[in-house]
Order: sequence, then structure tokens, then C-alpha cells
Amino acid sequence: MDDFQVHELAADLRVRVARAMPELPAVLDAEVETLWRRAAARVAAGGAGALFNGRVFSADDITPRHITGHLTEFRRIVAQMERPDLFAALGVRPLAVCGVLRCADGIVFGRRHAGAIYQQGMWQLPPAGSVDAGAVAPDGAVDLRRQLLAELAEELGLRPDDVDEPAPLCVVEHPGSHVCDLGMALRTKLSGDEVCAARERGGNREYQELAVVPLAQLDGFVAQTGSALVPPAQVFLQRAGLLPGPDERGHE
Repeated sequence: MDDFQVHELAADLRVRVARAMPELPAVLDAEVETLWRRAAARVAAGGAGALFNGRVFSADDITPRHITGHLTEFRRIVAQMERPDLFAALGVRPLAVCGVLRCADGIVFGRRHAGAIYQQGMWQLPPAGSVDAGAVAPDGAVDLRRQLLAELAEELGLRPDDVDEPAPLCVVEHPGSHVCDLGMALRTKLSGDEVCAARERGGNREYQELAVVPLAQLDGFVAQTGSALVPPAQVFLQRAGLLPGPDERGHE
């Protein structure tokens, strides 16, 4: 985690689209298209579905109370994931919401599809997904809650009234891809079995496997999973008070 940047957030965080998507020089646009097509073909061949070049939010500036940015093409983000050195030219920092879902039995984890475009086969904290244009109001305000609840329905088949009000934790920025994961704490009165049943009824198959880890076993699960757990997850669990922080571990 040494190279990851953690951005602190305030409870009254506001997110807004502040500018239009910049045009790309023709040569750079052609390179982006080549990388996009190559990645899309690989994902389709791996059985993870088709990629869609929608519009997603990219952060230009992150402060505790305000995140401002612009909507960008998903293909630019994929190209930068394929070639992190393109960050100097593309400058995209895709913002993604990540829920830390605590149910009656523990914390919900999902293992990503082996053919996914990003962090293939790794464990993460669902629901999670890029902030897309559907979360943007006409005045440019971005509704993170709406995006998180949309992911909750798509991935786990849960309704908004199944969970309490989400609370922002922090943003963790990946040093290579510059994906900015924004953690949000969620609680539900449902049991782990009920969460899994809801996913079977109405969720998608983004995760190859779902696990509900009891709080007493959480530290062991994180240690056993090791590098197969996406790095921001441990930070979010610590910020949510579910794992001891680095300083606390040092004094155990």
C-alpha cells in the first residue's frame, strides 16, 4: 500500500462535473482505440461479457469536501489500464464507489471474474462500480448514493430499503491505473444467507464467488487472502472500524 494515495473525506462531501471531456489528438485517439479493441476482445474471449464505451466520472481534483472532474469515455480508462504510461497524456482518474457491506453475520466479499478487465480474480468489497453518467444531475452534481444503490441492486439484488444510509470513508487511488476507489460504509439487517439468496434471485454474475466473513474471522480472512484482496479493501475495513489500523497492530 506504500504507493497508494489515500484521500481523506468529510461527511458532507460533494462531487460535481466541472468541465467537458477534452478532445484527443488523432494519434493518441488511434492508440486508445487499438488498446480498447484489444481489451474488449480479450474480455469477451474470457467469458466476462462485453465492454461498453459509456461515460464515467474522472476526478480532476480531490479534497475532503469536494471532488470535481469530468465525464470521460470508458475506452480511455481501459486504454490507460492497459498502458499506465498513458496517464501523462490522458490524465483520467476514474472514480468508483465501493461499499463495505456489513450484514447480520459479518462482511460481504466477492471474487471478481477471472476474465474481468481490471483486478481479475481478486476479492473485493461489493457493491462496487464506476460512477457513470446516470448519477449526474443536469446541474452537474454527482449522486454517489444513487450510484452505490444501483450497484447494490445490479450485483447483489438488494433494494435501497434493505440498507441504511451509506457513509463516505476515504478515497484510495491506485498508483498505476489511477482508479480512485471511494469507500462507503453500509449496513443491512439481512443475514448472510439472505444476502446470498437475493443475489441468486436478482443479482448479476460479476462475482464468481460470494463470501460472508464473520467479524471474528475477518482479520484471518484478510491475512489468508493476502495479495488476492484488492488493496483498498483493507483500508476501507480499517476506516469502518472493522479491522485495526497499522498503528494499532504495531501495539498488539
